[in-house]
Amino acid sequence: MTTPFDAPSPAAAPSERDANPQYVLPLLVRLERTDPPGRTDALETSARAVLTLLGDPRVTEPDGEWAERVSAWEDARIRKVVRRARGGEWRKAGELPGITVTGATAEVRVFVPVPLDGWPKELAKLQVSGTDLEETGPIAAPAPGVPVLWLNPELEMSAGKTMAQTGHAAQLAWWRLDDTQRKEWAESGFALAVRTATPAAWAELTASGLPLVQDAGFTEIAPGLTVALEGGTVYCPTPRLQRP
Repeated sequence: MTTPFDAPSPAAAPSERDANPQYVLPLLVRLERTDPPGRTDALETSARAVLTLLGDPRVTEPDGEWAERVSAWEDARIRKVVRRARGGEWRKAGELPGITVTGATAEVRVFVPVPLDGWPKELAKLQVSGTDLEETGPIAAPAPGVPVLWLNPELEMSAGKTMAQTGHAAQLAWWRLDDTQRKEWAESGFALAVRTATPAAWAELTASGLPLVQDAGFTEIAPGLTVALEGGTVYCPTPRLQRP
């Protein structure tokens, strides 16, 4: 099963998603001049940030203050954009509605979706480019039982672009869960891993029937598969396209 991103909510028909108001989910990675985060940690933290927003009561409760905006975003095309900030820019952006999620070395703030052409000035002025990151230490094998977001080994993407892709994959996983499974995953801190597949493993993953993220190709790369979702106890045994 492939899901294209920039993608619609599984509940929306193609004609509906394009006619609906368009929103984007802003993600902001803290990138100070000294001591930048490790790349894999930033990718995993981005994915967990998206999940943290989707599981927040302000989104999940019918009368939640963010519920209407997130629902409108999910009923159109699913867009995510990652920008970077440091110092005063990071602190100023932190005053906007959102949630900051921390990893071992990374800090990522996810914001309430904004209109595609209506970014707050505090975010609009921040740069998308310049998010190339290096690893800050050895990367261990994924912990047993956690979902793994496998990256396409044939692609070269900036860390920012890849963070958006891992966010897409995490959202696809979220859509496949019932309320009990979502609660269990949240209680684990949304444990997951991001790793790059070997070419041989990638061929097996993409032929196995696992959920796949397919980028629409608007930035950096041509349209194609970017992430495969594998394993973990959080997944439903039978794939389903509709949101619960």
